[in-house]
Amino acid sequence: MTMWTRRARPLLGTLVEVGLAGTGCDAAIQAAFDSIAGVQACLSRFDARSDIARFNTLPAGASLDVAPHTAAVLAAAQELHAASGGVFDVSLGSAADGWHCDERRLHKRLAGVQLDLGGIGKGYAVDRAVDSLIALGCSAGWVNAGGDLRVFGDEQVPLTLRDETSGGVRHFATLGDGSFATSHFGPTSRSVATGPSHAPVRAHASVAAPLCLWADALTKVVAISGDAAHPLLACHAARAWLH
Repeated sequence: MTMWTRRARPLLGTLVEVGLAGTGCDAAIQAAFDSIAGVQACLSRFDARSDIARFNTLPAGASLDVAPHTAAVLAAAQELHAASGGVFDVSLGSAADGWHCDERRLHKRLAGVQLDLGGIGKGYAVDRAVDSLIALGCSAGWVNAGGDLRVFGDEQVPLTLRDETSGGVRHFATLGDGSFATSHFGPTSRSVATGPSHAPVRAHASVAAPLCLWADALTKVVAISGDAAHPLLACHAARAWLH
């Protein structure tokens, strides 16, 4: 039986857990937490020093240089926005065309635009933490940021989902060498509002994908569209469930 070293820390507005196979892993786990903290420092809209918080206070027509982490996430967000026909929108409706990132230069086109990378940034941070663990020679483990989970190596990690009927959790599947994310979207979603009165309430969208960035972001596309077979899933080797 595999012996696990597990540590948790509050980051990204949630509790982040790192688990590694074996003992004597504290230095590697600290490196994973440091990787996540570095991403958070760039992306958090609540940290006045972050790229996103500074962008949100800019006047129209201004721009700023951003860190590589920020540029990478914004590039993925721009790609998803275009590919989803506007469904994925990190401006949260404030002005989807009010910003543009050109390599590492972020431009504010409209005064009202506000960016929030909460729907994609956690997954990206998890991927960077896993990268740091692999670079340090860790053979197997996981990083879980409040349900945005990535597993690497040969281990299988059980997945549980919140049961809206009983209030507890239930076993869903197991995950090995990949990522899984779930978004809660409540009773006003399209899948509930347009269904027959006897249809079961589907309050979660889950996505499995190789990278946690795509698993995290695509849950929003699936939840908003109500389409668990959305064409974007295949583009990222992903699979989705509405439940």
